[in-house]
Amino acid sequence: MNDQQLYRWLPGLLRLQSWLSPAFPIGSYSYSHGLEWAVEAGQIDDRSSLVDWLDADLRYGSGWNEAIFFHEAWRCTFENDLARLFEIAELAAACRGTSELALESSQQGTACLAMLYHVWPDRMLNWLAQILRKHHVPPVASVVLGVGLSRQGIPARPALSAFLQSYVANLVTAGVRLIPLGQTDGQLAVAELEAAVLATAAQAMKSTLGNVGSTAIMVDLASMAHETQYTRLFRS
Repeated sequence: MNDQQLYRWLPGLLRLQSWLSPAFPIGSYSYSHGLEWAVEAGQIDDRSSLVDWLDADLRYGSGWNEAIFFHEAWRCTFENDLARLFEIAELAAACRGTSELALESSQQGTACLAMLYHVWPDRMLNWLAQILRKHHVPPVASVVLGVGLSRQGIPARPALSAFLQSYVANLVTAGVRLIPLGQTDGQLAVAELEAAVLATAAQAMKSTLGNVGSTAIMVDLASMAHETQYTRLFRS
């Protein structure tokens, strides 16, 4: 890559880091995706069991679906296929196994879209906000970020990999607080999940909406149980 190419990449790269940072104010720190119940029930009690749980979610559960939604949104934005993009946004909003996972998805998606709209306005994101509002469809963060990063010129593969890394890193942070784990074990967990992140991104790049589906049943069961959990730190 020459200096001119690198210069064109830099603004988008900075925004990728900002939008996928834990400091990006979409409230991701307040959700555990069912991990809180899994810890309470003894399903997760150390780094190894946390990594196993998140690996399964990433390859076969919610993480897998988010990877497909992200890539399809990225591709439709790149091709300027607005009709298809709305179909993806609508399906992504409906594809939630429990009420808490729906809340987690819609609130983070709404916050993400609003933040991008105010700080980094873009015609495609403006259109997305308007069409979703018109049809009463809640935004989903994977779709919003897929659109936004495509518009920034970030290639699909690194954009998707970075998104999935952010997805699991946020859940590892929840695990660090819940189990609890030390910060070193938390970073070891993130490192151990790198292979799953890269493999899921590569597979999602070759997949379509026909491959959407979850076989990580325990994630949904954990989320359902969390709805009535007596003591809770997290909203999901």
